[in-house]
Amino acid sequence: MLTIPRPLILASKSPRRQKLLTELGFSFTVEENKVDETVPYDMPAKDVPTYLAEKKAQPFEARSDSNLIIAADTIVLLEDEILGKPNSREDALRMLNKLSGRQHSVITGVTLLMDGQYHTFREVTLVYFKSLSAEDIVYYVDHYQPFDKAGAYGIQEWIGYIAISRIEGDFYNVMGLPVCRLVQELGQILDKLEGIK
Repeated sequence: MLTIPRPLILASKSPRRQKLLTELGFSFTVEENKVDETVPYDMPAKDVPTYLAEKKAQPFEARSDSNLIIAADTIVLLEDEILGKPNSREDALRMLNKLSGRQHSVITGVTLLMDGQYHTFREVTLVYFKSLSAEDIVYYVDHYQPFDKAGAYGIQEWIGYIAISRIEGDFYNVMGLPVCRLVQELGQILDKLEGIK
């Protein structure tokens, strides 16, 4: 099991990220500073999650000499359109109607910040939705209120059982944190830290 030799801060209030880190056996505190999530207008969509993950980590830079910070951002990408968190019931219904019967990408950017050094990576998972009826979409939105989820859905919820025919890549990435890759990257960083000592 990976042991982290300094306090770990998760720069996210996401309950799913917290659950995944807990299940990895990590002890951590949760802190989040609100940052401006505006991105350059000409930035390729695939680069948005890593850009925002680094922005979310930046407020903690002064504390990275004694802490390890994990920040993350997840987007749902349908062709070239980023589907963020819905801002209303109607917006959630619109997003799910767009996703119905189509393949999309879920991209999570993760930044690990330690000793003032940013280590950032991204993970991509392809998700295939079967065609959904209007009744199924309305039922899901009204019963699960997916307003805090990119793309207006949670793969671990009812809609994941009935709508997702297959995925290519990390399941947990779709929940908001690619845990297998995270452990791998953390191990490499901590090995380097040991080598410096």
